[in-house]
Amino acid sequence: MKSSDIPLDIMPDIAKAEHVLHEVFGFEEFRSLQKDIIQNVLAKNDTLAIMPTGGGKSLCYQIPALLFERLTIVVSPLISLMKDQVDQLTAYGISASTLNSSLSLQEYEQTLDLIRSNKVDLLYLAPETLMKNNVLNLVSGLGVDCIAIDEAHCISEWGHDFRPEYRQLAEVTTRFDGAVTLGLTATATPQVQRDIAGSLGLKNANTFVASFNRKNLYLDVANKNDSLQQVIYFLQEHKNESGIIYCFSRRQVDKLANDLNANGFSALPYHAGLEENERMRNQDAFIRDETNIIVATIAFGMGIDKPDVRFVIHHDMPKNIESYYQQIGRAGRDGLQSDCLFLFSYGDASKIRYFIEQKAEAEQRVAEQHLQQLMEFVETNQCRRIKLLEYFGEQFTQENCGMCDFCTGNTPERENITVPAQKFLSAMVRTEQRFGYHHIKNILVGSRRKEVLKFNHDQLSTHGIGKEFSSQEWKQLYRELMRQDIILREVKHKSLKLTPKAIDILKGKEQVFGVIEEPEQKTKTRQTKSDIESLDFNRELFVLLKQKRTELAHEQNVPPYIIFPDTTLIEMSYYFPQTKERLLTIHGIGRVKAKKYGAAFLPVISSFCGQHDLDEKQKSAQSKMVTVTKTLSQESRPYQVGKLFNQNKSIPEIAAHFNVKESTVLSNLLKFVKAGNSVSSDRILKFSTLNTEEIEQATKAFDEHGLGMLRPIFKSLNEQVSYDELRVIQLYMISLK
Repeated sequence: MKSSDIPLDIMPDIAKAEHVLHEVFGFEEFRSLQKDIIQNVLAKNDTLAIMPTGGGKSLCYQIPALLFERLTIVVSPLISLMKDQVDQLTAYGISASTLNSSLSLQEYEQTLDLIRSNKVDLLYLAPETLMKNNVLNLVSGLGVDCIAIDEAHCISEWGHDFRPEYRQLAEVTTRFDGAVTLGLTATATPQVQRDIAGSLGLKNANTFVASFNRKNLYLDVANKNDSLQQVIYFLQEHKNESGIIYCFSRRQVDKLANDLNANGFSALPYHAGLEENERMRNQDAFIRDETNIIVATIAFGMGIDKPDVRFVIHHDMPKNIESYYQQIGRAGRDGLQSDCLFLFSYGDASKIRYFIEQKAEAEQRVAEQHLQQLMEFVETNQCRRIKLLEYFGEQFTQENCGMCDFCTGNTPERENITVPAQKFLSAMVRTEQRFGYHHIKNILVGSRRKEVLKFNHDQLSTHGIGKEFSSQEWKQLYRELMRQDIILREVKHKSLKLTPKAIDILKGKEQVFGVIEEPEQKTKTRQTKSDIESLDFNRELFVLLKQKRTELAHEQNVPPYIIFPDTTLIEMSYYFPQTKERLLTIHGIGRVKAKKYGAAFLPVISSFCGQHDLDEKQKSAQSKMVTVTKTLSQESRPYQVGKLFNQNKSIPEIAAHFNVKESTVLSNLLKFVKAGNSVSSDRILKFSTLNTEEIEQATKAFDEHGLGMLRPIFKSLNEQVSYDELRVIQLYMISLK
């Protein structure tokens, strides 16, 4: 589609852009900042656009490309990313091509002919290709209106993915008179933003920075315990959904992929150690929905534009926040809710520190700073988005994001753990700070392992003084002491050392607050839904439409999302369009796609509606929307606990049945009730040991501070009522609603 094919004539530039948005791409309105950026580019003002992954960066140059008379060049770092973009644009009826090493000689020559004939709107090139003399001479002779530099953070030495060849682009852009330069990236700190603008010579550039807050991503950080079981549990909650699991090493990738396949999941590995053909086959299988899960090193994902990735798991720790942010950004690009699980361990942090120590001194300082910022994100005791967005220079001011483990109440409340902390520190002192965590824990629980006996540590006064806590709880306490810089772990010998904070705690001058409750699998109660997710769409029709999409994708040898993303199929499954005109009202369907695919999808919808006596709905019928709520699976612990409680089992009996603490039972009962299930409020109150006056004071405190968090209630009651008692009152009050 050339710009001359669009009858826009005397419309203002932004009106033309909106016309293209509706007619070609089938979208109703611009997303945040898209309109401003496009208007700036059309006015031929050099522009830097910082927008999150899935925020719609591509439209910021694709729409101007259809309105400019001359060529738009898109500089992109990966062949797979170029091919994906070209396929998507072709599906919209737009003339787009690429020149790269994956093309046969015949394909390469055909593309050159199209470019010479001025039949291409967008030309995708790697930076190295653009700098070749023959390519430069060709495009210079034709005239260029726009140079869009995607993944512009690759220009900056301060960025997480610096590529020296990107630095040379500034020289190239000066060769095109009248061409506007547009730099785009999803991850850039203020320092990187300045470096990009300076490197590209965009000193007077207009910089547009969208919010880095991906509202549809659920952020969860969990202590890594039994990582395989944690991953399996998570995947069972995401059956038949697409996702990426990131691992630190090739060896871990292969092992985890094999373990998951042995447990009945469809998973493929991806790392630089595989032969290129196998690597590409595995990537294609994931993109085309032939496998659900890719287990990968960081080598995977930069060239992936798959919109329906529903989860990203970090099995191992990423190097820095930018890597983490970019990798979780591969989930939920279609705007639908997606889960991001980060399995954290201090062992992983030690591995990264070891590799940092192998770098040159200047690089060490930068890498250590990046690691420290990531640790602050992991160890934060507040909404995850506060630290994450702060890194990118953005302040998050909401009281509750509703989409992280803290804000949904999936993190235990902090309690006074001074006494067990003193026991742990005392054992370290009596063993001269020469041993690691496992040895200290074995002393505390009274173990008679040979290592304990070898050093006569069974004779210490601290031997066996911590039998009231399980090994897992001592591990939790160790993590708290590490997190709060009360102890340090020596990398070389892995022995634990006291910090000045520890001395004050041992002397009774300071107290420690933290969590030693045994971690449990988390259930999510999310508060954020997109408009499309709020539709009570017909699941049966949705499955039929997905099958039709897969069938067409195989025929055309393209990924399914190139035809339609899930968001489009969801709207079809709610509004039941049965004519081409009604199809054009659906999200993501422009005139070309309606003409190209209407004949395939409309009969599926019409037939289904005929069989089930369903009528078309007007797109404006917002009042008919019904929120979709997630229910607990009957295999989940909260559901089993709730069922036992409703069978008149007491809280102590249930705790004994599952071999957990009573506070864990109360926590599970709370999740059971929050999921919409009922329990007897009178029975709950029987488990409180508070008198009537104390219960009344507690309920007043909850009325004043809300039912979400216990810490404010604990403080308002002068720390005189235990958290276990507060959990009982909290559950009682919620069960009344």
